[in-house]
Amino acid sequence: MATAFPFSAIVGQDEMKLALLIAAVDPKVGGVLAFGDRGSGKSTAVRALASLLPKMKVVAACRYNCDPDRPAEFCEDCRVRATKGGLKSAQVPVPVVDLPLGATEDRVVGALDLERALARGEKAFEPGLLARAHRGFLYIDEANLLEDHLVDLLLDVAASGENVVEREGLSIRHPARFVLVGTGNPEEGELRPQLLDRFGMSVEVKTPDNLADRIEVVRRRDAFESDGEAFVAKWAKDEAKLRKKIVGAREKLSSVSVPDVTLELAAKLCMALGTDGLRGELTLMRAARALAALEGAKTVTDDHLRRIAPSALRHRLRRNPLDDAGSSVRVDRALSEVLG
Repeated sequence: MATAFPFSAIVGQDEMKLALLIAAVDPKVGGVLAFGDRGSGKSTAVRALASLLPKMKVVAACRYNCDPDRPAEFCEDCRVRATKGGLKSAQVPVPVVDLPLGATEDRVVGALDLERALARGEKAFEPGLLARAHRGFLYIDEANLLEDHLVDLLLDVAASGENVVEREGLSIRHPARFVLVGTGNPEEGELRPQLLDRFGMSVEVKTPDNLADRIEVVRRRDAFESDGEAFVAKWAKDEAKLRKKIVGAREKLSSVSVPDVTLELAAKLCMALGTDGLRGELTLMRAARALAALEGAKTVTDDHLRRIAPSALRHRLRRNPLDDAGSSVRVDRALSEVLG
């Protein structure tokens, strides 16, 4: 397995890094979309997060990474094994699964295991990428170029948290809850609105325009490629500190309170921007709560709302032919009107 660049060693790109950390603390936020310039560190950050995250507890030998502490969410195999008392647990890395643009539907959802069918005449299911991504991250590079039939498939699974396969005499259901992470370059096309709305946060990634930052990026990348192990060892303490911070935030998350006045401000902000539905308010509340937990705060404040609002709302705005300002400018303007 290739060595990943340390998350804590990434220079700049603060909005993207914060959004990824928030998604790691609370997967219910709904994932992250990072759109921006080529070669600005989008893929590096996603893969770095995978190496940063602490291992998770799973049912040993389960093909879907079922959580042994949540029997209500077991797959069919784990339910059967549980009745026989044969469940053991194990610690495994959080999966980060790549969804290639050219992937077939069979590879994504799973299909008949042809080897067993031909060799033994058995109808057995071969899990796909969605099964591997359960309780982890599904990563789509160039998400705006994803084929329409795969987009429709992802929307169905993201809405239900379950993958249903009905084909070739098979009838399979298995849990498929994952954090969706997409990257892309807006110059190559826009994302379908239905899929765009499924991402909890959308961040803008730009090439650093600060001379010192650009030099530091080149220096660190060159050091990593020259001797990856030494570079990772150099940043090990920072990675351990950040990992501990994520674990602590997950433990504190349920105890962080969101005052009614803060919820009211979130609703006013979404109304001022004209966002469709209530997903904007929900994402804003969850992201602000995760941010508060990361910083060790017991209560969500206006400052948490202000800092996370652009990421949570900029991709939910309707096009306004009378306002040619960018979405980030419109969110900032609404923040000034609502929060002062």
